[in-house]
Amino acid sequence: MRKQVLVFMWKKNVLETIGNTPLIQLNKITAQLPATVLAKVDYFNPGNSIKDRMALKMVEVAEKEGKLKPGGTIIECTSGNTGMGLALAACVKGYKCIFTTTDKQSKEKMDILKAVGAEVVVCPTNVEPDDPRSYYSVARRLAKEIPNSYFCNQYDNLANRLAHYESTGPEIWEQTEGKITHLVCTAGTGGTITGTAMYLKEKNPNIQIWAIDVYGSLLTHYFQTGKIDMSYVHPYISEGFGEDFVPENYKMDVIDHFEQVTDKDGAVMARRIAKEEGLFCGYSAGSCLQGLMQLKNRLKKEDLVVCIFHDHGSRYVGKIYNDQWMVERGFLEVKSFRDIVSTRAGKKLITVDMAQTVSEAVELMKKYEIEHIPVTKGDTISGSISEAGLFLKVFNNPEIKNATVETVMEQAFPVVEFSTPVEKIGTLINKENGAVLAKDEKGDYHIVTKYDVIQSLAK
Repeated sequence: MRKQVLVFMWKKNVLETIGNTPLIQLNKITAQLPATVLAKVDYFNPGNSIKDRMALKMVEVAEKEGKLKPGGTIIECTSGNTGMGLALAACVKGYKCIFTTTDKQSKEKMDILKAVGAEVVVCPTNVEPDDPRSYYSVARRLAKEIPNSYFCNQYDNLANRLAHYESTGPEIWEQTEGKITHLVCTAGTGGTITGTAMYLKEKNPNIQIWAIDVYGSLLTHYFQTGKIDMSYVHPYISEGFGEDFVPENYKMDVIDHFEQVTDKDGAVMARRIAKEEGLFCGYSAGSCLQGLMQLKNRLKKEDLVVCIFHDHGSRYVGKIYNDQWMVERGFLEVKSFRDIVSTRAGKKLITVDMAQTVSEAVELMKKYEIEHIPVTKGDTISGSISEAGLFLKVFNNPEIKNATVETVMEQAFPVVEFSTPVEKIGTLINKENGAVLAKDEKGDYHIVTKYDVIQSLAK
């Protein structure tokens, strides 16, 4: 009897899991488009971003060329994702890592880099690339000062685009069986869009390559004119794409169109992708899909579009997935205390003085059909009464109706800013506290109850 041999298949290390990420059809957001839209979801890489591909390739090429030696230190300027890919390679191969980044990057990105053993140096965002304080300049300086170190320089290192020529392009071609008609990708270092485009254009020169840029970046103007004009450069919030210089990884002749999106539209679209498509992606994915939506009139029914979704939403939970962060920048149009009371046409707040009787307070509740009344002492709000609270007290002692409100009042309702979002108000209303107060610009108080919140959210 032959002995059965069991063959177990496993990866020798985490680096072998890079690539072969899924292509997932988008259905709800893109329903209005005539074309079929697929997302190349690269947060399935072990470092949760497409940058794992080029990070490993840069390390492998540097090793082959003798630029990165055993026990060496990898140095790179990164918005976070490339650093993560390099850190994974360093963990497996035994290198140290020092990464420079900008102060506009999310805290989550920096914390993740530190978690995998990297040292992170934070540099100012709003300085010129050649400023000694910029994260480009600091990385170069560290590479000169630290013995046995290697500066990857993802912007000008052609191993960046080579990684996508060798992996991302072929994967997309095979996964679509060569039927892809459009590639849509945000433009940053140029490696992803250029390397992927180079491969796809070799297979079919008619494939359209659309680069998505952000307002404040100079890449779009450079693509259109071939000139570097710094007057087009201004600060932007979007992360992971857009540049204030032109990296050497670009081959503009393989790109057919540049489209710019706003910080707000990219952030809002990322949130939509999470809620409507179930893909928890980063800022660049939202901007990528937003750019495609802006170009929808260029699409036909038979088109097959592939959008690159670079990284995972966990990198941005403190930013685009944080309601307060979005509200502060005017990106999220949420209902507020102001919106709720704006429909009351100047109606004054009904209050009761603490010296009035309980029966008088009950009459006010009946007359105005309300359940919660603030209790005042002069011009100061000192407490509150509620229909539910009074019911229990009157039921247990009917004579209490002749007592003063001061003897039965409960704690005062919380006071919030007039601009407080409805969602925040909802967390302040509970069994013990049935309403919230706020002052308008004139200094007049207004009240919002749980029923007001429910009605506002239901609209």
